[in-house]
Amino acid sequence: MTTAARFRALHTRGLLRLANAWDAGTARLIEHLGAPAVATTSAGLAWAQGYPDGDALDVDALLHAVAGIARVIEVPLTVDVEGGYADHPDTVAGIVLRVAHAGAAGINLEDGAGDPAVLAAKIRAIRQACTAQGVDVFINARTDVYLRGLAEDGMRVDETLRRAAAYREAGADGLFVPGLVDADAIRAIAADCSLPLNVMLRPQLQDLAALEALGVRRVSTGSALAESMYGRLATQVGTFLRDDRTALPDPQAMGYGAVNGLFG
Repeated sequence: MTTAARFRALHTRGLLRLANAWDAGTARLIEHLGAPAVATTSAGLAWAQGYPDGDALDVDALLHAVAGIARVIEVPLTVDVEGGYADHPDTVAGIVLRVAHAGAAGINLEDGAGDPAVLAAKIRAIRQACTAQGVDVFINARTDVYLRGLAEDGMRVDETLRRAAAYREAGADGLFVPGLVDADAIRAIAADCSLPLNVMLRPQLQDLAALEALGVRRVSTGSALAESMYGRLATQVGTFLRDDRTALPDPQAMGYGAVNGLFG
């Protein structure tokens, strides 16, 4: 069984919880804590490489980061490749093949504010290129209908399902709908999209058992963990630089030996 097939099987039972890493260290820690798979956050990974989120990441920097993560974990890795870092479907397919060869079992690929036909074409090109080279990749098609408000409130379920059908026909394995938080809409999309539904954690979605009951098969943290880390670090560094007293070293810190031991 390929690593991608192992990852695909994780979507067929229960609720797959994906904590999003942004470098090799955070990926290894997430695996160590019992995660059955590791996902990257496009935002966190871009920030860690010194780039903004939003298809601005240098592809070589992405590949270097993916290879570093794959080197230290054994569970399947899925990589958020944003819009594919290119417009032409064949170019995107080539980049995804390089990501797969670097160690990824899956990808996220998004439509953003663009024409959904463009994402469908990219998915189709990826699937064809992977088949030609004997590469297996789980393609999680992300639609931003809810995140960007691309349809009126009463039409968002229908628009999401319309896009899901196109992406499924093109070869997608899963459907990711960030910004989707309404229980009735989640239930309707999960029931009718004919793909494992992935949602992103939001304050309204903290009951994971309820998500599973609604039909969700995958939930991810997105950039939330990276944002939490930056916020905590900013507070600690700011206090250290400005105040006459410091709370460092942090009593909640993971000890040197424990962290170093992750990579022994």
